[in-house]
Amino acid sequence: MADYGLYLVIIVAGWLATDMWRWLGVIAGNRLQEGSEALAWVRAVATALVMAVTAKLIVFPAGTLESSPLWLRLTAAGLGFAAFLLFGQRVIVGVLVPLAILAAGLLWL
Repeated sequence: MADYGLYLVIIVAGWLATDMWRWLGVIAGNRLQEGSEALAWVRAVATALVMAVTAKLIVFPAGTLESSPLWLRLTAAGLGFAAFLLFGQRVIVGVLVPLAILAAGLLWL
């Protein structure tokens, strides 16, 4: 039974670190006007964080991508973004095209 106590602590700590802040964000976000400067700032920060993580994964990858050349990762990202824009900003296209390019490039190399 003592072993399960550790799992309970991990679950509660994980919840406190993530879900509590998400719910507070939802509550605070409901008070913001759609066109407010505060909401525009939040969107800009969220976009910047996503792009920073994406750039880090492309330039400093881990795992299998670590063995792939930088030019392949940059090409896949660029062509994936172009396909995303070309096909009406569909996220699935922006995910599948670079994956296909990376897979083909890794098989070819």
